[in-house]
Amino acid sequence: MSRGKIIIVVAPSGTGKSTMIKKLKEDFRQIHWSVSFTTRPVRKGEVDGKHYFFISKEEFEKKIKLGDFVEWANVHNNFYGTSKGFVDSKIDHGHSILFELDVQGADAMKRCYGNEAHVLFVTPPSERELESRLRNRGTDSEEVILLRLNNAKLEMKRKDDYDFCVVNDNLEKAYCEINQIVKNIIKE
Repeated sequence: MSRGKIIIVVAPSGTGKSTMIKKLKEDFRQIHWSVSFTTRPVRKGEVDGKHYFFISKEEFEKKIKLGDFVEWANVHNNFYGTSKGFVDSKIDHGHSILFELDVQGADAMKRCYGNEAHVLFVTPPSERELESRLRNRGTDSEEVILLRLNNAKLEMKRKDDYDFCVVNDNLEKAYCEINQIVKNIIKE
């Protein structure tokens, strides 16, 4: 049995990443979705083990000390992390896994898995276009928009550091490119 593939999508907020991830999940049902651990409360409709593995802060901190996470972060006083055991179990049994990570998470996956981790960076055509998209969503305050733009500028400096870079100047065209990249990765 050949090992499964690790496919990671990284993109600044407002690039269409969530839409593309959703389409990838629909088009590649054989690819498993990475289920992270978190200390945040369960939201309505979420299922433990499907959306996240929900654990206490104490359990999470214990896992950190044991080195159980490939990558982890504290986001708004809640911990999120990717279990090395979960990833290893999936790929060792021939299952490919899809991740949606930030640049720090992608870097950690690359450090741990090297060329087994295939990172696709999705970038907007320009900072101006990204700002327009974030403002047109109408979901964030001015403060949040500025924070997201600042973070995006830093992330976009890393776009050439990964295996693939796809410019989302047209969602359909960009998705077709990502779909083909994922097909090629799975065939390897």
